[in-house]
Amino acid sequence: MKWGVVSFPGSLDDRDTLYALREVMGQDAIPLWHKDESLGGARCIVLPGGFSYGDYLRCGAIARCSPIMRSVVRFANDGGLVMGICNGFQILCEAHLLPGALTRNRSLSFICEQVTVRVANAHTAFTRSARKGALLRLPIKHGEGLYTAFDDELSAIEERGQVLLRYVAPDGSARDEANPNGSINAIAGVANERFNVFGLMPHPEHAIEPRLGGDDGLAIFRSIIESAA
Repeated sequence: MKWGVVSFPGSLDDRDTLYALREVMGQDAIPLWHKDESLGGARCIVLPGGFSYGDYLRCGAIARCSPIMRSVVRFANDGGLVMGICNGFQILCEAHLLPGALTRNRSLSFICEQVTVRVANAHTAFTRSARKGALLRLPIKHGEGLYTAFDDELSAIEERGQVLLRYVAPDGSARDEANPNGSINAIAGVANERFNVFGLMPHPEHAIEPRLGGDDGLAIFRSIIESAA
């Protein structure tokens, strides 16, 4: 399967994502630059984490105007698979490919730690290799990860099963202290209505080998590969 990993000025996790896909999973993954207009025939586009354009204005607000995002939007509207990780999630929200918005953590400080998320919907292209309720241990590192949405929008998201991941305690219980950034309904990852676009704040590309502290992130990448197959 061919993947495209987009790099913006300020991206940090593009090379890590390419390493995870190429070296660990044996995939055909190509780098894409923010000024490119072609997606190179990729079947899944990944917008990685980092601080695109220095997070000026709002996180992801300038990146959404990059030339390549016009192609990403067309690709997503045509049913192509798109995943945004951390800053990539923020970009997808700014581009209106995903509902809601990401704002400052409730602590008003940058957080970097391991978290546990529970798979809330396993019937999607991004979660199908994990059962519903499965617990994944993944790292986070962000200052603007509080997911929020208007009440009516949030109700629709919940009813349609667009919430794919939620923050929970290591034992799987729902506790406020297990919600690291204060996201509404402990939301860690959401999909669009067609379930072909997915954004998450945790970093699966940093959880793909035991020597990195665990390989739970493989479940996300394997799900996409299985879906494409």
